[in-house]
Amino acid sequence: MAHQSDPGDLLKMADLLTPAAIRAAATLRVADHLGAGTSDVAKLAELTGTRPDLLELLLRHLRSQGVLTCDDAGAYSVTELGERLREDHPESLRGHLAMDGLYGRADLALVNLLHTVRTGEPAYEIFGRGYWETVNEDPDFVEALEQSDTGPQLGWGAELICDSYDWSRVGRVVDVGGHTGAILMELLRQKPHLKGTLVDLKNVAEVAGRRFAAAGLANRAEAVVGSFFEPLPAGGDVYLLSAVLADWPDERATAILRRCAEATGPDGKVLLAEVNMRVPRAAPESAALELWLRATMPAPVRSVEQLKALGAAAGLRLTWEGPATPVRSILEFSPC
Repeated sequence: MAHQSDPGDLLKMADLLTPAAIRAAATLRVADHLGAGTSDVAKLAELTGTRPDLLELLLRHLRSQGVLTCDDAGAYSVTELGERLREDHPESLRGHLAMDGLYGRADLALVNLLHTVRTGEPAYEIFGRGYWETVNEDPDFVEALEQSDTGPQLGWGAELICDSYDWSRVGRVVDVGGHTGAILMELLRQKPHLKGTLVDLKNVAEVAGRRFAAAGLANRAEAVVGSFFEPLPAGGDVYLLSAVLADWPDERATAILRRCAEATGPDGKVLLAEVNMRVPRAAPESAALELWLRATMPAPVRSVEQLKALGAAAGLRLTWEGPATPVRSILEFSPC
């Protein structure tokens, strides 16, 4: 006999309230405050900058979902399920779910997934301002940026940058769009003769500068606030683009490469270490990951041939093709 589905199951799957409530609690650090002993709603509202009546509604809903519990005196506490909303939990999800976090902010665009399915454009564009512009212009994101990239320095096949390229002939590398400096710091640690300049927008560049100083690299690394759509600092031997172009459509990606070509001069190189996030269709949940990628970045899947074509359109010629991993390709270009 065929299984009779409950119409309510579809409504539960489509529910937006509970995910929003959990993310609101993560953003407000509700679990952290409760864990620190603040169980009174009025005091919790004062700490979180919320209205007590509406905060209590949020807490009651989270209680109904098993995230919080409440005793007879009305004091709330975190359940085992909700513990991972605490910042100090060893498997904390707070930073991932917080709406002022890097992932949480990107996830907000998913409510506009229809825009991506219809147009092929990232869902975030419907907000009228790009994701990176938002992250770099809003001071609320500085803390999230400070906490990002604090684990292993390399990932997504970025080891190719350090291991496969001949850095012995390079004196200065310019990390264009280098975010908070994780890859440049690792590169300078492994190659003591190198000096580096990181160029990125305000928030990330300032975080990178503090990281260089804290790591004892201030004499070899500098962070410059700037856009890769504007003229870049000249004088570098290699202009590195690591996992940058996937965030931009072809026309803008070509413009970025052209700025690198202008800055290199006739003897410089442009090293493209691009993430190519192909998802095997046989993989479990592959459609979910592909939808997330397409909703959050314009071109997450470019072939090596497409990357070469972008280089050619920017006035560059391919001078070396390095090894590739399932998620990254590395190509060296020189000005034509």
